[in-house]
Amino acid sequence: MTGSALVVGGGIAGLLAARRLHEQGWAVTLAEATSVLGGTVSSRFLDVPSASDSGTPKTQTLELDGGAESYAVRGAAMQALVDELGLDEHVVAPEPLGSWLHGPDGAHPAPRLGLVGIPGDLHAPDVAAALSPAGLERALEDERAPMDRWARALAEGTSVTVAELVSDRLGEEVLRRLVSPVVAGVHSADPAVVDVERVAPGLLRAAVDAGSLSAGVAALRGGVTPGAAVAGIDGGMAKVTGRLVTSLREAGVTVLRGVRVAALSRMGEDGRWWAQISDRDDEVVRGLDVDRVVLAVDGVTAWHLLAPLNQDVLDPAAGPQLGEGIALAVLVVEAPGLDDAPRGTGVLVSPGTGVRAKALTHATAKWAWLRTVVTRPGRDGVPRHPHRHMLRLSYGRQGGDADELGFRSTDEQLLAAALEDAAALTGVPLAEEDVLNSTVVRWRAPIPPQHGPDREAMDALVRWATDVPGLDLVGSWVHGTGLAAVVAGVERTVGRGAGLAAAD
Repeated sequence: MTGSALVVGGGIAGLLAARRLHEQGWAVTLAEATSVLGGTVSSRFLDVPSASDSGTPKTQTLELDGGAESYAVRGAAMQALVDELGLDEHVVAPEPLGSWLHGPDGAHPAPRLGLVGIPGDLHAPDVAAALSPAGLERALEDERAPMDRWARALAEGTSVTVAELVSDRLGEEVLRRLVSPVVAGVHSADPAVVDVERVAPGLLRAAVDAGSLSAGVAALRGGVTPGAAVAGIDGGMAKVTGRLVTSLREAGVTVLRGVRVAALSRMGEDGRWWAQISDRDDEVVRGLDVDRVVLAVDGVTAWHLLAPLNQDVLDPAAGPQLGEGIALAVLVVEAPGLDDAPRGTGVLVSPGTGVRAKALTHATAKWAWLRTVVTRPGRDGVPRHPHRHMLRLSYGRQGGDADELGFRSTDEQLLAAALEDAAALTGVPLAEEDVLNSTVVRWRAPIPPQHGPDREAMDALVRWATDVPGLDLVGSWVHGTGLAAVVAGVERTVGRGAGLAAAD
């Protein structure tokens, strides 16, 4: 069946859903509430002082990733999309410098072979360096202890948290020093409450099959170190969404920006949909009558649109609430002390360390293409700005303290903290005069809740929507965090893998 379709949301999930529906013959309208298409895969711009080859002062405009800067290479969906868009020759790997973890016990390199901080080789020198002798001895018990308890949990479908699995198999020190910084920094979650399947799909089964947790990690990783498990795009990840937008416009897809779908309703027995589209002042712009709706929005927005239609299956007043959001502080600094990348490609931070950021990425150390752009080699190949670096620090944790820095903090608060935190995390003194320019990017709902009542409400909405004709839900709150998970989920739902079981 084909007909008319409305895609709500212009992030990567909505853009890809619109492309796939158009390919299938649907007449597609895409509505994005903001003026920017691409969502967290979009660019921001920052001016810094520079000079021409003759030495004349000039301004250099840097284009930087406003959100996602890489994608996981696991599975095939994301790489297939990159290839389809003609970006295969632009794929780049991060520099093989490794990353660091910063916790209550101090800072140390992250194990090269791991998954959400869980080491895959307990005999590796970097694991021994990160743990005390007693902590390592406790972790090695994983290789000998039976997996009966976890085999039963897997067979019974029992929910297993990251903390209970790691502490049982590897001990509290591994949990505290290696796992907590990753789960908190990457997934904005507490390992004591988040289900291991949500942040590491397939790990419990792999561990049971392999006979130990570390062997399960190694099996899933296939010997691939964390740096090799992700890739980026030369010039920035926004090239992916940029090409999706271009393809939609060339195909004649109707793309509306700066408008929001304020309400949805079903029309009669034929199951068609009516959408009320409003502008930013909530003035009704138009009504749209379509055969199919794809919601590529966050779970809270999806709940507000759909809960009134669920015929008492869901309580509209018991929906999920927006989380704390995330703020990304970007600093461009002149700092010779950073030239040797003292913390590799970046640092993940545990709560309770005194550092307010949850993660730092040394972007110009991680990506060679960005380092070239920022340092600006002249015609002779010599960089104009050899000591210039870009640092990205993220703020905001799900369930964080009321006074924690994040989405609601002012630019001044975030940038002042970013300078202090960058110095603390890298070990390189940094002062205000070292900062050439800076900016803050905010995302209201970038990471969906991993546990608790909000997660349960979103899961209930997904289950209800599965049986509603002409309705599809896509996005990180449905398919999991990360571009690889989102793209694979869109393909299964409305794309080339529609109707197939999850395999990515």
